[in-house]
Amino acid sequence: MALVSMSPCTPEYDRKAELTAFDETKTGVKGLVDAGITEVPWMFHLPSPENLNSNQHSHSELSLPTIDLEGINEDPIRRKEVIEKVRDAFETWGFFQIVNHGIPDSMLEEMKKGVLGFFEQDSEVKKQWYTRDRSGKHKFVHHSNFDLFTAAVTNWRDSFFCTMAPDTPQPDELPSPCRDILLEYSRQVIRLGSCLLTLMSEALGLNPNHLLDIGCGDGLAVLGHYYPPCPQPELTIGTPDHTDNDFITILLQDHVGGFKILYQNQWTDVHPIQGALVVNAGDLLQACISLYLKLNIVAILLVTNDKFVSSRHKVVANKVGPRVSVASFFMSETLQVIEPIKELLSKDNPAKYRGTTAKEYVDYYRAKGIDGTSPLLHFKI
Repeated sequence: MALVSMSPCTPEYDRKAELTAFDETKTGVKGLVDAGITEVPWMFHLPSPENLNSNQHSHSELSLPTIDLEGINEDPIRRKEVIEKVRDAFETWGFFQIVNHGIPDSMLEEMKKGVLGFFEQDSEVKKQWYTRDRSGKHKFVHHSNFDLFTAAVTNWRDSFFCTMAPDTPQPDELPSPCRDILLEYSRQVIRLGSCLLTLMSEALGLNPNHLLDIGCGDGLAVLGHYYPPCPQPELTIGTPDHTDNDFITILLQDHVGGFKILYQNQWTDVHPIQGALVVNAGDLLQACISLYLKLNIVAILLVTNDKFVSSRHKVVANKVGPRVSVASFFMSETLQVIEPIKELLSKDNPAKYRGTTAKEYVDYYRAKGIDGTSPLLHFKI
């Protein structure tokens, strides 16, 4: 692939042609790095003068709340304490990390190795999984940038996507480097997700099974992200400022770092903790809860409308790497209409979003791409 090295502002720059040539290689960003590039191609450059990688005004000294789940099913007092911590974390951050969650460290390490194994296998073998077909025919899909042809900036990452529930793939529908661990890890994540959704229901003052009963834990999609080392990380971004298009996300990240959350209007590093998982809720859960949207607030699980901070997040590019992460997204194929939870509505807190379906929401999210604005604005009443 011949990469254009001229300014995107010049008439000679043909962005669509460069995107097409990049996509046709089926080797992604890793293919560029393997080819020995020393400069980031224009298709990856962030718009000037904005630099989404900037560490200016960063809360580097702050730490994301870490919640210990040990004993929550045996000790009622301990469970109440954890529910309060969940509520407080969503009030102030919109995210938290969890430890003693029941998934062994050895399994977390194997899952990360499985992601590395897939992306670092022979390119010709890996290409057979590369597709932009969204029909659902493929349980496992590999590509670079799902919004490659719609986003303003191409991200410095490659990904795979796999629907793991409610219909679990057959082993031969998964690539061998991550086949066994993906199946076992997903089973563990489904168990953990059910636990977290009960805690969140209780934090909202609802029946513990409420979010499970309305289908928030029915579907699971797992995304494996691979961020190759970048020769000029200041010029590009791993994943831009965005929110998640699901009910709840459980994130496994490695030791490299680069994950940031917007806290008190400043970007804050989420420092990796050995054995910990990062938890946040997505747009669909917010729509169900019907919270007031300001400053693109997402992933907050509280009834009151005036205590919330933004919880957008991003991943910066790094010179070191590769960085890998595994994001497990809980969706629903059984919930026909996604709408505000009636138990949380009142005259003073009316529904803020119209009813929608997971398919309509996801279709809109994919068509819009990641552009730093919340898709929820489209569904606001």
